[in-house]
Amino acid sequence: MSTPKNGITYAQAGVDIDAGNALVDRIKPAAKRTMRPGTMSGLGGFGALFDLKAAGYTDPILVAATDGVGTKLRIAIDTGHVGGVGIDLVAMCVNDLVCQGAEPLFFLDYFATGKLETDVAAQVIEGIAEGCVQAGCALIGGETAEMPGMYEGGDFDLAGFAVGAMERGQDLPAGVVAGDVLLGLAADGVHSNGYSLVRKLVELSGLGWDAPCPWDDSLTLGAALLTPTRLYVRPALSAVRAGGVHALAHITGGGLTENLPRMLPEGLGAEIDLGAWDLPPVFRWLMVQGGMAEAEMLKTFNCGVGMVLSVAAEQADAVADLLGAQGETVYRLGHVRDGQGGRYSGSLA
Repeated sequence: MSTPKNGITYAQAGVDIDAGNALVDRIKPAAKRTMRPGTMSGLGGFGALFDLKAAGYTDPILVAATDGVGTKLRIAIDTGHVGGVGIDLVAMCVNDLVCQGAEPLFFLDYFATGKLETDVAAQVIEGIAEGCVQAGCALIGGETAEMPGMYEGGDFDLAGFAVGAMERGQDLPAGVVAGDVLLGLAADGVHSNGYSLVRKLVELSGLGWDAPCPWDDSLTLGAALLTPTRLYVRPALSAVRAGGVHALAHITGGGLTENLPRMLPEGLGAEIDLGAWDLPPVFRWLMVQGGMAEAEMLKTFNCGVGMVLSVAAEQADAVADLLGAQGETVYRLGHVRDGQGGRYSGSLA
């Protein structure tokens, strides 16, 4: 065996295996909090196992979703407040799953960075675990990639992968008809879409992330804009199981105008009263800063409505009461109508 010419190590190339191991040890308690029926293995293996029968399914259909957090990460990185983006990551995936009628079962994350800072990564993954706890799904695995030369400074990126299940024949949308009532669930802020525009508007305002928030002086502007995406899984599933829910739409990129049609069959559209809810102050501020037209707001942001349900008219009041009892603020937005497209009356302002 020849003598090596030098003693260079992987760590000297920018990848610290020991830091990665330390991170896994730190996040194991967070992942353990998320365990649920069906979970078969913890972190550290080459793959993660999940038992659908133990989760209570007899003839399941699997549903999968993947998403990220977008440029909201830029604000989190620049302010150092990174814990909430883990919740965002989970919410963006599992809120989509529930629109298919599926119960989220397990979640995996991908965290990529140029240099692994154990404390930062742990805060993010502990946020992911909190999102999983709120959604009732298990964090059963993930990947932490340290890639020097790919990300500068403290930059990192996130992706999430969620798998859910439903019994065969229970998939949504199903049974949507003209006359269905459209119930909207309040958002907790901007959620995780439109942040390239948000960042541009903040730049135009001349404010820094540490400036007092113009619509809530108890927070900084950065903290207000980092409010995590609301998780609708548990109340939405309760409503579906109670009966009468024909479809759901998660209001993400594309806003109300692009996402509502995704839950409606061909030949049906939506009649929406924009006066059915008050435009939250964050959106009013963004609208004013950009001199934005109402139509642009509606196709960019959730405008205060994060989830919409299409519900049989005779069960709408009962479903609204159920959702309200579970902590949701419910708006009666309008109804499903014959004819393609959406018709909007009233005004956001």
